[in-house]
Amino acid sequence: MTDAAIIVAAGRGTRAKGQTAKQWQMLGGRRVADWTIDAIQRAGLSPIIVVLHPDDMAVSGLPKEVIRVAGGASRDASVRAGLAELDPAVVRNVLIHDVARPCVPLSVVAAVRAALDHSEAAAPGLAVTDALWRADDDHVSGVQSREGLLRAQTPQGFRLAPLIAAHAAHPGGAADDVEVARAAGMSVRIVAGHEDNLKITLPEDFARAEAILNRQQDRSMDIRLGNGFDVHAFEPGDGCWLCGIKVPHDKALKGHSDADVGMHAVTDAIYGALAEGDIGRHFPPSDPQWKGAESHIFLAHAVALAKTKGYRISNIDCTLICEQPKVGPHASAMQARMADITGMQADRISIKATTSEKLGFTGREEGIAAIATATLISA
Repeated sequence: MTDAAIIVAAGRGTRAKGQTAKQWQMLGGRRVADWTIDAIQRAGLSPIIVVLHPDDMAVSGLPKEVIRVAGGASRDASVRAGLAELDPAVVRNVLIHDVARPCVPLSVVAAVRAALDHSEAAAPGLAVTDALWRADDDHVSGVQSREGLLRAQTPQGFRLAPLIAAHAAHPGGAADDVEVARAAGMSVRIVAGHEDNLKITLPEDFARAEAILNRQQDRSMDIRLGNGFDVHAFEPGDGCWLCGIKVPHDKALKGHSDADVGMHAVTDAIYGALAEGDIGRHFPPSDPQWKGAESHIFLAHAVALAKTKGYRISNIDCTLICEQPKVGPHASAMQARMADITGMQADRISIKATTSEKLGFTGREEGIAAIATATLISA
């Protein structure tokens, strides 16, 4: 299951003025939409739906990976058009983002995704800090308490199937998807927004957005590498769990959990990149509740911890070292299973095998070893 994104880009943005809609105006040498799509791609969301005005469907220069969809006459109609392209059997969560927010920090996207692990909806917000007035023409007619008020931002994230149902039941005219979700009874968790997550609305916002983008580009990206190594001996059995797939064999692997040596190495690589120790720190073998546990529990925990700490996993490389069983026929299934657990694209996960040329304990077919590397990038 994946986390998809819908970028709403069908509006005309007349308040921003200019010769074209604001999403196609230039900002720091690129169009606004180019910055926004790039940010969502770097966050690791897939597939990405870009909902366009019908007149913009043939616009050039969009990444070939994005799916173009013609929008409707209103924001919620455009979102419904994007949702129609997503399959709930494949996509678990969807994040909906305004194209006019090109400076969204990856940490905001990561926070929304992490919240969806335990909530059916989540959205970023910022506390209102200014005094609020009511106006009658150009005079102050009253004041409004700012207690409990937040400025809404995007991306707003939701479990896909409930959001589709919420939109189908809504009469239309909602300001955003949180309004649609709440009308259907969905609970929306608030995560921290960011002042950089500016929505371009007026002509002067372009200069502010360019200054933010320049500052963001000047920051050093935090890239972390972690490695993992694991070994398990053989014992009598009818197959080995390797990277989430039970591979037929005349032996099994011995261990406190299901002894999935490949998944253990990958999990330790992620923990290592985070400086969070190893599986034993988080799931002590002395604790009987983990006896016979399926290793996807450990890997899912490591992935969630990376999200919580503001990192996305860019790629994983795992090598299984054994004479038997043969891994090659099962590598694609392992890749798909690992992608499902991590929420990554399968082409960012490498599963391969080698022998030790009959040398050592793996050469004597006494067990299997695995080494893995994981790359984490700050969000």
